[in-house]
Amino acid sequence: MTKVPSKDELRDWIAQNPAQASKRDIARAFGVKGSDRVELKRLLRELEAEGLVERRRKSYRDPDGLPPVTVLTVADPDSDGDLFAKPMEWQGSGPPPRVLIVARNSDPALGAGDRILARITAVRESDHGYEGRLIRKIGTNPRRILGVFRREAEGGRILPVEKGADREWRVAAGADHGAQDGELVEAESAGPRGRLGTPPARVVERLGDPSAPKAVSLIAIHQHGIPDSFPDSVIAEADAMTAAHPDGREDLTELALVTIDPADARDHDDAVHAHPDADPENPGGYIVWVAIADVAHHVRPGTELDREAHRRGNSTYFPDRVVPMLPDRLSADLCSLHEGVDRPCIAVRLTLDAHGEKIAHRFTRGWMRSHAALTYSDAQSAADGAPTERAAPLAETVIAPLFAAWRAAHAARIRRAPLDLDLPERRIVLGADGRVESVAIKDRRDAHRVIEEFMVLANVAAAEELKRLRWPLLFRVHEEPSPEKLEALREVAQASGFTLAKGQVLQTRHLNRLLAQSEGTEFDELINMSTLRSMTQAYYTPENFGHFGLALRDYAHFTSPIRRYSDLIVHRALISAHGWGEDGLSTGDMERLHDTARHISETERRSMAAERDTADRYLAAFLADRVGNEFTGRISGITRFGVFVRLADTGADGLIPIRTLGREYFHFDADEQTLMGEQSGLTLALGNEVLVRLAEATPITGGLTLELLEIDGKKLPRVGTGRPRRGANAARQGAKARRSKLRRARQRDRQT
Repeated sequence: MTKVPSKDELRDWIAQNPAQASKRDIARAFGVKGSDRVELKRLLRELEAEGLVERRRKSYRDPDGLPPVTVLTVADPDSDGDLFAKPMEWQGSGPPPRVLIVARNSDPALGAGDRILARITAVRESDHGYEGRLIRKIGTNPRRILGVFRREAEGGRILPVEKGADREWRVAAGADHGAQDGELVEAESAGPRGRLGTPPARVVERLGDPSAPKAVSLIAIHQHGIPDSFPDSVIAEADAMTAAHPDGREDLTELALVTIDPADARDHDDAVHAHPDADPENPGGYIVWVAIADVAHHVRPGTELDREAHRRGNSTYFPDRVVPMLPDRLSADLCSLHEGVDRPCIAVRLTLDAHGEKIAHRFTRGWMRSHAALTYSDAQSAADGAPTERAAPLAETVIAPLFAAWRAAHAARIRRAPLDLDLPERRIVLGADGRVESVAIKDRRDAHRVIEEFMVLANVAAAEELKRLRWPLLFRVHEEPSPEKLEALREVAQASGFTLAKGQVLQTRHLNRLLAQSEGTEFDELINMSTLRSMTQAYYTPENFGHFGLALRDYAHFTSPIRRYSDLIVHRALISAHGWGEDGLSTGDMERLHDTARHISETERRSMAAERDTADRYLAAFLADRVGNEFTGRISGITRFGVFVRLADTGADGLIPIRTLGREYFHFDADEQTLMGEQSGLTLALGNEVLVRLAEATPITGGLTLELLEIDGKKLPRVGTGRPRRGANAARQGAKARRSKLRRARQRDRQT
């Protein structure tokens, strides 16, 4: 008869065979059969009660050991560059074991805080007990939920604020963090969802009244994970900063540099000056100076300030607040080009010929003094011949030459033909109480274009200079549209009665020709929106692929280092390339350029999404007391579940759910982007002008629900449950024929 193993034998075997630790495996290993299985079961229960083994569903394991497949949390690399991790769950008696991550070439990059599923093996090393190989990356943190807490008898539930989210989360008693009913909370997932019911969550932070005006941007900040408070170490480092000194810098204080910004600007990171070129070899030409705050002097590689600026990637702007990349001590003080205050800068001297083409440039590390802090209105009023009191003394000597140089540069821009989209931006105006007062179209006057054009020229010069010096940098890249997106734009153009040339290398002038065809027609906004949607998203990279939208070969971001980390990297590259000091691009900066480019491209997209969501919520709050009112707009999107409409007055986007369109089936055509009624033949397409009624506005999510009243000035047809009305079949056949024609055309294109 086979002897039943002792407790020590059982524990040793379980530790050595963690993948085969079910009762059946153990019995088979020791040859335990029949009634002896009862004794084996008793011994296993005793081991579990004594904490010597741990039961996991139908298997047992040594609590002081790790299973062969384990969830690990990655730590920072050590001084040798080795990557270690520790188990997410550890029930052992001592400290959690260290696991050395053995990376393969095909593995994705891992960083501190990443959670991974790894296959591990035990080793006998002095500094680690296991080695692990990545199976898959499973995220950096538990899923975060932002929502309104509703208290119930046992715990409560969370109603997410995310637009379109239809799932609630269950909060167990004791996991509510003291949240009150109706309070805005941040929570995290607390385990897998069962077969039935809502998934569990635990409240981790209480954020207060969700209807308060200040909560609107706060929701976006938490929802998108934007860091909005600086660590104490970063603030301490910033507070210890002292003003720079002019030693070793070119003196530009006599140059009449001025800042031109919005009236509510808190920081000033660029100043400009222009005058006619006195060089007889450049008749009719201009000299333009662009001076940029020398942030690199204060934010140096490897410091706490640098690490936090890199983490944030950029500043994020909301109607009621700014989440800055740098603490106020720098962004609003030491780095800001305040009027009448000496400041360090990195400046570029641009030489333009009489046609506005840049024929030369020179960079310098300088010492400047802003001669005036002007608003766009100040500059524009002086250019229009009616200067404000502030701008009057500078009208002839400073502002007139700036506009003259801009007119020359603008002529060169027209010849270059960058993409010329006409999509007016709307500005949300808040009252003293933080609530939306009005929604206005942002001004786009010549004063804005002056600064925009000179910033573009300075960015081009920075890219060209670092290319010439063969120094690494981050380019701002915008690649041309994909063939698929271009074909979709061509179909929209054809359906609207316009043409977009094909069979040639696409240039922005071809798209501008399409935009010009639609200008002033009912399809103007549709073509502009469709062209924008066909574009790829701009991003940062150490490799130069050009900027399609601006029609430029070389482009980098140089002009806003207070609010963009990419510009700080370009400043450091210029410092190193010219030998201006020890605060240039570090070896670590250069080694991490690809990672930095990827990271700050992601933080930029994160900020854009947060800003867009905040605008949606403010607009929904603005329209909440107008439920039942009628609005005009245009169809801006078609989906299987409904139609998106952009309202004319506010630019807000709302949804007409397909269930509200009538008692008939609607066919969705993804190629033509249409919805067509089965019985009525009613066709909804991009660009249709509509009259809608606001049915619901939900400020907490930013959602607007609309009811369709008219399309292109016509009332909706009445539809019952009978046979299709006359003409509906013909409309469907026509649509089918158009789709077939387009498919045949695409097939011919592919064959040729």
